[in-house]
Amino acid sequence: MAAKYIFVTGGVTSSLGKGIISASLAKLLQARGFSVTIQKFDPYINIDPGTLNPYEHGECFVTEDGAETDLDLGHYERFLNVPTSQANNVTTGRIYYNVITQEREGAYLGKTVQVIPHITDEIKRRMLLLGESGEYDIVITEIGGCVGDIESLPFIEAVRQLRWELGVNETCVIHLTLVPYLKAAGELKTKPTQHSVRDLSEAGVQPDILVCRSEHHIPTDLRKKIALFCNVKQNSVIESIDAETIYDVPLLMRKEKLDERVIAKLKLPHKSEPELETWKEFLGRLKNPTAEVKIGLVGKYVELPDAYKSIVESFVHAGAANECKVSIKWFQSENINDENVAGLLQGMDGVLVAPGFGERGFKGKLEAIRFVREAGIPFLGICLGMQCAAVEFARNVLGLEGAASTEMDPNTPYPVIDMMEDQKQITQKGGTMRLGAYTCELKKGSKAFSIYGKSKISERHRHRYEFNNKFLADFENAGMVASGINPDTGLVEVIELQNHPWFVAAQYHPELKSTVLNPHPLFVKFVKAAMNYTKSK
Repeated sequence: MAAKYIFVTGGVTSSLGKGIISASLAKLLQARGFSVTIQKFDPYINIDPGTLNPYEHGECFVTEDGAETDLDLGHYERFLNVPTSQANNVTTGRIYYNVITQEREGAYLGKTVQVIPHITDEIKRRMLLLGESGEYDIVITEIGGCVGDIESLPFIEAVRQLRWELGVNETCVIHLTLVPYLKAAGELKTKPTQHSVRDLSEAGVQPDILVCRSEHHIPTDLRKKIALFCNVKQNSVIESIDAETIYDVPLLMRKEKLDERVIAKLKLPHKSEPELETWKEFLGRLKNPTAEVKIGLVGKYVELPDAYKSIVESFVHAGAANECKVSIKWFQSENINDENVAGLLQGMDGVLVAPGFGERGFKGKLEAIRFVREAGIPFLGICLGMQCAAVEFARNVLGLEGAASTEMDPNTPYPVIDMMEDQKQITQKGGTMRLGAYTCELKKGSKAFSIYGKSKISERHRHRYEFNNKFLADFENAGMVASGINPDTGLVEVIELQNHPWFVAAQYHPELKSTVLNPHPLFVKFVKAAMNYTKSK
């Protein structure tokens, strides 16, 4: 059958959870036997999120094929256990870039290039691209931002045109909105939802289903009122109440029959009831832990946990796998120094030093690593965290005074971390790093090999700097072993400390591949090491 298209829009306010609703609906449809994918259309003019500030936008999620994308793609992968690609995230910047490139190449000779039809045609082409591949029964498209935003108008217009072009049963529009609770009045208010739906209708798009975010249950009489004023069926007013964990949302949406409403609207064949047993088992382990560990996360963007979203979710998956509650304690690396580091970190059962860019907070990360190395506390370093582990070891074990990464100190006498050769001539910032999946070979007998249980792995990268192999022999002679190497370039991918209970650091980003069904082995074993450390205390 030809692919069917679901569009998810949002109103009233951002951050209502369009990504989680999209991922939850996709999970329910996938659990019924449909082949589903999700794509995100973002209204900002950046070509991708790679150059955006983590404080503003949260983390940048990297796909297998090396695209820097919105963090919602991480949710899509974690829920569906299916990799996304460059095709799953499109921005206004990318749309305009494609149209302007074609205009320069002469594709529109003699024509005035306009938002309608040229920009909307390019948006529609990208909206249909995944569906035309023949791989999917259903394509869910999440439209970023809010209805009524100037930036969103071309996307909403493209949806209006597609609804008309494809036919009434080929598309479904789900509008996510807010039903706030006014404490002073002691009641839920439907007016913001009414205004939001009116804005959408004025743009020519009538929603089929309303998903109403609320802190309180929405009673039947209020659902009836929303249905009446917003021109949708009463059974298509879906309640989305605040959940204990995002992984509850598919079951809550199942209870509200969101998947059934969509199947009826799209005239999809009624396949079997959703198979959610493994999902429920995961939730059972997550909510009934038999142990608890405290993990210190040392980073420079800790004021916004979304900047480390994939790491946080990887701990959720690994915690459930170990039937252990992982309590994350956040440490701003700028605030760590040699005088306070012991007081801050000595109560931790494990410490993770997070990825990042730039010099701010670098010294604090080095101090944290020195402390856990000497105290025998389990340690996991990711990307810059791995590079910091190398610099700390060079300074404090090898005695190489002034050793550094050339990112932090271009004139260091001992550049143990240096810019990759193929990066030295690059001046443009966007999408030019070493990105996406690369192969890594693990040394048999190493901790890394025992963690993965195999010698050949593939992991995703996002970096410009690498371990300088000129220093490798000195490191290995002193007990810091390169246990993972890229077979094509000789790039050091994993380092580990031999005389330490659990000290592993990776140049790649393992958190980008952890899902509910496949928790990442590095995180699973790190949590296990933290549990063992707690027992030994």
